[in-house]
Amino acid sequence: MKQSQRTIFQVDLTQIDGDGDFPCPKCGTVISPEDETETVYKIVDTRVKNEELEELVIQCNKCESKIRLVGFLAIEK
Repeated sequence: MKQSQRTIFQVDLTQIDGDGDFPCPKCGTVISPEDETETVYKIVDTRVKNEELEELVIQCNKCESKIRLVGFLAIEK
């Protein structure tokens, strides 16, 4: 039975060291921005501001947690 209401975690990409990999805040599965296969996670929502990526919402395929990725605009500058 699935939960009807899940927590949405937030990850600020400006706080991540290295090449952008980070663990899922709930289950610890390593999520890599280089993984385009959707084996580990899938993109649920994309928000764009002035034609630049502002926010991405992904879902971990292992625990089904939703994760908001923010900080794209700060990284690009």
